[in-house]
Order: sequence, then structure tokens, then C-alpha cells
Amino acid sequence: MNTSLSSSGKTCYAVSFPGRLSYEDALALQMRICERKKAGMSADVLMLLEHPPVITLGRNADWRNLVVSEETLRVRGVSLHRADRGGDITFHGPGQLVGYPLLKLEPHEQDTHRYMRNLEEVIIRVLDEFGIRAGREENLTGVWTDAGKICAMGVHISRWVTRHGFALNVNTDLAFYDLIVPCGLVGRRVHSMQQALGHEVDLREVAEKLAGHFGRILRRDMKPITPEELAGLI
Repeated sequence: MNTSLSSSGKTCYAVSFPGRLSYEDALALQMRICERKKAGMSADVLMLLEHPPVITLGRNADWRNLVVSEETLRVRGVSLHRADRGGDITFHGPGQLVGYPLLKLEPHEQDTHRYMRNLEEVIIRVLDEFGIRAGREENLTGVWTDAGKICAMGVHISRWVTRHGFALNVNTDLAFYDLIVPCGLVGRRVHSMQQALGHEVDLREVAEKLAGHFGRILRRDMKPITPEELAGLI
């Protein structure tokens, strides 16, 4: 895994969305950006946002890992979606920082395993800045603490253009995970930064630190822009 602090000189727009962006709207935006990138758009994009409560099932998902009825989901205000990312079932919701890297992996970067380990390294370094010790678990994707999984990951790569990404539990209400078997891992707990630290964490501060580490580890020149500026580019 290459974690050099040097930059490749490739621009990556870091876009933090105010409020909560629906899963459907975020997916449509990802698709639009990826199509632009396949057509020659040179800059990469890192979308950072929160979703309203939603459960998504990846390509490898087992429906038995949804342990309540769809009626129960409606009562709890949780939507349900199939996703073409890797992985099983997961939850997204308020207080969780979701990251969607939309990158064109260059020839020397075209290694899916390496890409996933780089994303994990970004999260590990962010958590370290907040005094939270985290790491990897053998043969499992994502980032873990001694108290449970704190960040889930699942990606889609087509023609070496990436979408989907990671979900870091910052101030997430972990009770929502009672609706599923998270990532299909029976008996494994989930954790959050708020739970680890004993207080609420500023999501904007986490997003800023994350973008910095993302640029260093993925070797991108990060440029913060607004959603409106992004719309003008695509």
C-alpha cells in the first residue's frame, strides 16, 4: 500500500453537502459524475455527506440479514434500497459521515485490494487524530475498534472509475443497527466516535480532517468546493 505524502498533482474536489442528501439523489449525482469522468473529466471528486435513515443491500447481500419487516422500516422512517456496491447489508443515517470517492484510478493505482486498504488507512488516521485506536481485521473489509466496527465500506469500480465508498459512525444512533445483521457478520458489534469519546463530535471537523488524509494517502491535491460549484462543473 502506498501511503506517500507526496501528491500526484491530480486535483480532487472535496464537496461537503449541507443538511441531509437522500440516498437516491446522492446515487444520481455519483452516476452523473462517473459518466463525465468516463467521458474525459480529469478532476476527481470526494463527496462527503449525511443521509436520512436508509438501509442498503449490496451485490452480495443476503435478505435474511434484514431482521425486521418492511412495515417496521416504514414505521421507523427508514428507506430500503438495493445497491450495486460490494458487501452485504448496512445502515446510513444522521450523524454518520458518508464518503463517496469518484476517482479515475491511474494505471499504477489499478489494484482493488490496494484501493480498499488505502480507504481504510484514511479512516484509521482520522480516528487516531481524535485519540481513537482503530485498525483492520483479517479477511474483513472496513475499520474496527476493540468495541466493534466503526466504519463500513463497499465500492463499485467500472473501467477503473470508482463510486460508493465508506460510512464512518460519528454521532450515529446505533439502535438502527438492531434492524439488520450489520455487514452480514453475526454477533459482531458496531461502534461510533461519540460512543468511544463519550461526547458528540463535530461532523464538519471530521470531514475536514478526512479530506486532508484522503489527499495524502490517495495522492490527490484536494480542493474544497461547494455543491453549487460542483454542479457548474458537471
